[in-house]
Amino acid sequence: MPESGWLLVSVAATFVGLGWFALAMDAHWQQARGPGLPGASTQRLLRVLGAMALALSLWACFLADHPTMAPLVWIMGLAVSAASIAMVLAWRPRLLAVLWP
Repeated sequence: MPESGWLLVSVAATFVGLGWFALAMDAHWQQARGPGLPGASTQRLLRVLGAMALALSLWACFLADHPTMAPLVWIMGLAVSAASIAMVLAWRPRLLAVLWP
């Protein structure tokens, strides 16, 4: 896969991972899914999936870039994805419901 493909995988995995972390919080779950709270096992699973997605994104960065550049690219992807998730939660929180059927 070309370098740009791995970078796309990295950014997508970061966005989805941070979305799962957001859905693991009661307030964001209610914003995205409506009334009701997720169970403790659902919250735990969302956090584990979020951590795995962030690990995948870091791995994809290492496949795309030199080892000295990959962590910087990963941190920049985290920043962009965190801002994007915050904007989705502010304007269209129901869109995050797509991440958890």
